[in-house]
Amino acid sequence: MKQTIQNLLALADVEINGNRPGDIQVHNPKFYSRVLGGGSLALGESYMDGWWDCKELDQFFDRILRANLNKKVWGLKNVIWPFVRAKIMNMQNKSRSLKVAKQHYDLDNDLYENILDKNMQYTCGYWRKAKNLDKAQEDKLDLICRKLNLKKGERVLELGCGFGGFARYAAKRYGCQVTCYNISKEQVAYGRKICQGLPVEIRLQDYREAKGKFDKIAIIGLCEHIGRKNHKRFMQLAYKCLKPGGLFLLHTIGRNTIGKSIDPWISKYIFPHGELPSPKQISAAAEGLFVLEDWHNFGTDYDKTLMAWHENFEKNWDKLKDNYDERFKKVWRYYLLCCAGAFRARNNQLWQVVFSKKGVKGGYKSIR
Repeated sequence: MKQTIQNLLALADVEINGNRPGDIQVHNPKFYSRVLGGGSLALGESYMDGWWDCKELDQFFDRILRANLNKKVWGLKNVIWPFVRAKIMNMQNKSRSLKVAKQHYDLDNDLYENILDKNMQYTCGYWRKAKNLDKAQEDKLDLICRKLNLKKGERVLELGCGFGGFARYAAKRYGCQVTCYNISKEQVAYGRKICQGLPVEIRLQDYREAKGKFDKIAIIGLCEHIGRKNHKRFMQLAYKCLKPGGLFLLHTIGRNTIGKSIDPWISKYIFPHGELPSPKQISAAAEGLFVLEDWHNFGTDYDKTLMAWHENFEKNWDKLKDNYDERFKKVWRYYLLCCAGAFRARNNQLWQVVFSKKGVKGGYKSIR
């Protein structure tokens, strides 16, 4: 079994017990049979158990994903069941959507304050001109506002508002009235606190309960939790809430092709029931409702963002370790660095898509 794994890793230029940063160090000989039988889930769990390590996990994942080893090593049980489950069940209905809020987004806000930027942005930054995380995230917020052509006094709907950073930015910098929907209690409490005194309303409600008419709509990092069975209804909701002539911006991680599910380890330990959309799924859901005005891909910026989050996590671990154990540290290190490798390998993308209701008269000017 060791030889089988060794031969597979050689296809990605990764050595067992090698000297390079992207090589793996195996500490338990049972690692080989465990990974061959359990695929990517076993790979992550054996790392959590200390069976193997790697100096630069991001380099390791960049290499194995470029070589498509994830498809060659996945155990059948990790492929067939998620596929069947996604086909016959709505894994992102209201009750199941609460699981990811409780498991991931409702962690102590101190954790996120020690990882994220000053605006508490838990989505990809925009690094075109930025040289640090704070600037990259502020540039992302301003990019969204400019793409939406926000005007003073406009009513903006944000679905899945995170910690309230965009709502605060749009209200303070552009003079907009913002209504948000979010099911994370911790994020809602934080957002309400930082938006005090501003024309911002943050509701502890599922995005499907959104009502009213708005000049603009921003959805930043929610689509990854919506699921294929809900894409069309999601677009119909946005259409219903958007005034004629309005703009709707969708900021989402995406995958190159329609997939069966996200990585089993990520689904179990980080984002339960997550599902990344493909270009075809987004376009099909919007067809007959919106005019697609602009599609911007800056997925390589997520690599930089994740590496910056990881740097903050490691740098600030001493402030966090009294509340979290070493296994938690391994989980978050693995999560941040495997995702960085996935974006570096171009397996995952980051899109900002701008839609209009009835089309922009004279054409939409792309903003970069």
